[in-house]
Amino acid sequence: MRGHIKQRSKGSWTIILNLGRDPATGKRKQQWVTIRGTKKEAETKLSELQHQLDTGGYIKPDKVTLGQFLERWLADYAVPNLSPETTQAYEFMARKHLIPGLGFIPLQQLTPAHIQAYYTEKLTTGRRDGQGGLSPRTVRHHHRLLHVLLESAVKWQLVQRNVSDSVDAPKFRPKEMRTFNQDDMLSFLESVKETEYYPVFYTALFTGMRRSELLALRWSDVDLDLGFISINRSLHHLADKSFVFQPPKTTKSRRQVPLAPSNSLVLKLHLEGQRAARLLMDQPVHDDGLVFCQVDGGPLLPHSVSQAWRRLVRKAGFPGIRMHDARHTHATLMLEQGVNWKIISERLGHGSVAMTLDLYAHASPGLQQAAAQGFDKVLNSVNKGSETG
Repeated sequence: MRGHIKQRSKGSWTIILNLGRDPATGKRKQQWVTIRGTKKEAETKLSELQHQLDTGGYIKPDKVTLGQFLERWLADYAVPNLSPETTQAYEFMARKHLIPGLGFIPLQQLTPAHIQAYYTEKLTTGRRDGQGGLSPRTVRHHHRLLHVLLESAVKWQLVQRNVSDSVDAPKFRPKEMRTFNQDDMLSFLESVKETEYYPVFYTALFTGMRRSELLALRWSDVDLDLGFISINRSLHHLADKSFVFQPPKTTKSRRQVPLAPSNSLVLKLHLEGQRAARLLMDQPVHDDGLVFCQVDGGPLLPHSVSQAWRRLVRKAGFPGIRMHDARHTHATLMLEQGVNWKIISERLGHGSVAMTLDLYAHASPGLQQAAAQGFDKVLNSVNKGSETG
């Protein structure tokens, strides 16, 4: 007999599961589970637990709380597997929001209702200054962390299922993708030509590289004769003001990006200028030196580069275009030139062509217009062929 029930008091029942004998001691092992409700409900729970035992899905109850597991997950999974910036963001969400809001609940007793109530509370009164709730986009980030966390709990056999799957993340309207057209891009670059940021902004627009990839680039990664860049690391600036260089998260992110001839020329002139400036400081430019850096060779602050971009695009008459939109601009301009989707996906370091399609299939009205005109040309050629026949 795998288990039975007995009544403790009115409306309270104990399920006693027989787990077999301990191989080391030979003693019989049992698990006692308390159920409140009717006898029928207790019998139903007993059948459910017996089925789990028979199919190997039974997980012994554990008193670990969500907060305790979250701390363990951050140390054992996030730190070695995720980027420093992502780990830092998850630690902030965990300690400022999730642990105070849900951390006291035993992991195995967490329900969709707990999570839904947490989202509602954060959307209405989540801000620490008392001025209303967090944005749906921010709470959606909390949902993502909870989902990844509970997926690990399932894999580590601490819970049977990911209860966050039964909760809908708050909906929000993503920021509209804003890009330069070709003329505006050239106009913007002309407006920043005399600034220190011209080489990095030019390379961002002409390669589609991520900001973290650009700022981690070394001269040994750049072949100005053959005209290509090897991307094999990224730069992260953490809250403690330290800099961390990380290898790419995926194999697709580690890639070679061919350079346009004009971009090679911009980088050659940049290298000459860097050498001249360092000569005055009696500090030669080494192959392992950063391409885009401070005068003394130290890393540029990522936030400062983005701030400079915002200031300069506003001054040039293009407010609202973010530095990350340089990457989007590169992709959409290539699409308008008829470049193959797979080539674009490889240049951007996307995990799959499907990801590129999802991001950019509707990004440019010009693509839709070109498709309509192309379809019209096909029909016209068919009609002409039939008339000739």
